[in-house]
Amino acid sequence: MSSTPSTNVRDQKVVIFSAPSGAGKSTIIRYMLERFPQLEFAISATSRAPRGTEQNGKEYYFLSHEEFLRRVEHGDFVEWEEVYAGTCYGTLHSETERIWNQGHVIVFDVDVKGGVNLKRLFGDQALAIFIMPPSIDELRRRLEGRGTDAPEVIEKRVAKAAEELTYADRFDRVLINDDLQQAVANAQQMLTEFLAR
Repeated sequence: MSSTPSTNVRDQKVVIFSAPSGAGKSTIIRYMLERFPQLEFAISATSRAPRGTEQNGKEYYFLSHEEFLRRVEHGDFVEWEEVYAGTCYGTLHSETERIWNQGHVIVFDVDVKGGVNLKRLFGDQALAIFIMPPSIDELRRRLEGRGTDAPEVIEKRVAKAAEELTYADRFDRVLINDDLQQAVANAQQMLTEFLAR
C-alpha cells in the first residue's frame, strides 16, 4: 500500500522502530531521541480518535477516516496501513520533508507491516529494528498496566501481536526488551553503528 517516494528519499537516513503494541517501543524511542540530537520523530497520521491527553500534531495527526482515505488517493503518504478494521496509520510526505529540510535523521514509530513497507522503500538508507517482547503473557500484562484500553481491545492487540512476531526476520535487527536498561544500551549501540556509516 506504499506510494512512490519523492526523488531525494534515497539520499537520507531513516531509523524504523516496529513492535507489537506494548513491547516498549515508545519508551526506547524516547531514550534514543534524548541521546542522539540528530534524530527527529516522524509524527504519524491516524484515522483513530485521540486517547487520553493526546494532541493533534504532537502524538499524531488525527484525521477522519474519510479525510485519511482522500489523502491516500492524492498520494500524500509515504506509506500507510489499515492496521485494524477502519483504523488507518501512515506517514505523510510532508512530515518526512519537514524533518529532512532540517538536516535530521527520521525516526519512524510504525506498526510491523508499516515497518516492512518502509524498509522495502528505503533499503540500505534505513535501519529497521524490531522490538521483541519477552513473551505474549508479559505483553498482555503491560497492556493491562497502561489502563488505556478496554479488555476486549487488549485481547485484540494480543492476538495481533502473536501474528506480528512472525515478521521479526524481515527487519535488520531484533531487540529483545526483557530488561529496559539493557534494551536501551543495545539500541544505542545499533544506532551509533548505523549513523557512523
